[in-house]
Amino acid sequence: MSVLPRLCVPSPVGLAEIFADLASAFDRAGIRWYVFGAHAALIWGRPRFTADLDVTISLGGVTIDRVVGELQKSGFARRAECTDEFIAATRVIAVAHARSQLPVDVVLGGPGLEQDFLERAVIVEVAGTKVPFISAEDLVVTKLLAGREKDLEDIRGVLAERNDILNITGIRELLRQVEDALGRSDLVRAFDNEYRRWQSN
Repeated sequence: MSVLPRLCVPSPVGLAEIFADLASAFDRAGIRWYVFGAHAALIWGRPRFTADLDVTISLGGVTIDRVVGELQKSGFARRAECTDEFIAATRVIAVAHARSQLPVDVVLGGPGLEQDFLERAVIVEVAGTKVPFISAEDLVVTKLLAGREKDLEDIRGVLAERNDILNITGIRELLRQVEDALGRSDLVRAFDNEYRRWQSN
């Protein structure tokens, strides 16, 4: 994972504590992880309201029970819906941070695209804690896959704030690979539409 030591993000104390507690839990378990979703959009683009925090982890040889146990030691509790059956069906450990009450979705990453995102994650210092975030390019790809209006707004924010460092060719190449894997043909076109829209502003 690359490091951007000068990219330091002002953060509410509650969010900084959550990142520190997550890092502590995952470090103890020897688990690699990264933040994606709206909080990654805050880093690479423009902030917007979000009701939860999304992270992806790579279990390796660690059991889900171990992950849950370490999260509990760091001040997280299972949300009501987070039964063993829920985790098996959704591949999400749904917890909440006890002090802040912020919901956190811990996604169990798999091989392929999520592993690639992990390898390209960027370390950002948040109030003294080194936090791995999905790269700006990979964030754009995930947002196009989600395809909601708020996801497209996040892409526009990334283009506006980070266009000087974005690998536009790399984004298009990855989108073509995803199109081939999913049998789709609309993702590159959707990105190009957003890119042209940004250029015309």
